[in-house]
Amino acid sequence: MPFRPVQSEKLSSAVVRQIEQLILRGILRPGERLPAERELSERLGVSRPSLREAVAELQAGGLLESRAGSGIFVTEVLGSAFSDTLIQLFSRHDEAVFDYLSFRRDLEGLAAERAATNGTETDLKVIDTLFSQMEAAHQKRNPADEARIDADFHLAIIEASHNVIMLHMMRSMYQLLREGVFYNRSIMFKQRTTRDALLEQHRAINTALQARDTAAARAAVEAHLNYVEQALDADRKAERDEDIARQRFERMKTKA
Repeated sequence: MPFRPVQSEKLSSAVVRQIEQLILRGILRPGERLPAERELSERLGVSRPSLREAVAELQAGGLLESRAGSGIFVTEVLGSAFSDTLIQLFSRHDEAVFDYLSFRRDLEGLAAERAATNGTETDLKVIDTLFSQMEAAHQKRNPADEARIDADFHLAIIEASHNVIMLHMMRSMYQLLREGVFYNRSIMFKQRTTRDALLEQHRAINTALQARDTAAARAAVEAHLNYVEQALDADRKAERDEDIARQRFERMKTKA
């Protein structure tokens, strides 16, 4: 018969499993510091030796790291699915920029559909709260804040889809975006007409999600990313045109 004796689980193993789940689900994020040992052991209801054993196992597995004088952190390596060499390659070629936007359009459209269906009331409240923060930053005309909240808003939609593979892949993609690997998002939020358009696009996404309208949510995300792609294409063309104009001007000066 395929039965085996039931064995009680070690406390440290239960701690390992809980922390692994928090990392997998994106609740504990790359670079995030864990509470101090005493506080964490109290929260988990385990002894400090059991906690130390669990932390040691998670460190050996590469999920946690100790920083001298600072504490225990979720490893930063979890935040990137790409090698440094590939990241540098992305940054040097426009082809990667537009393929990145195409990839986002496909994945985020799907995520928006799933968020409208699978998102809990709390998930939708998080998205709505972030949109309210975006409106406030828009009123204050703070491009840096708008760009930061924009990323958080889109990641909240990914989180609300409740697919952990998509979550970690897209979080890695957004980290590259925050670092300006693909393009400088803050520039888009400095232009008044673009800022207004982006706010209304995010409003449409939020409205569709709050109504749990899957088709409208996907369409709103795709329309938003189409707009971003067109704006970037126009910006690249303007840069090329200006470069050509400067060359002509320099030629004219040399012949004067």
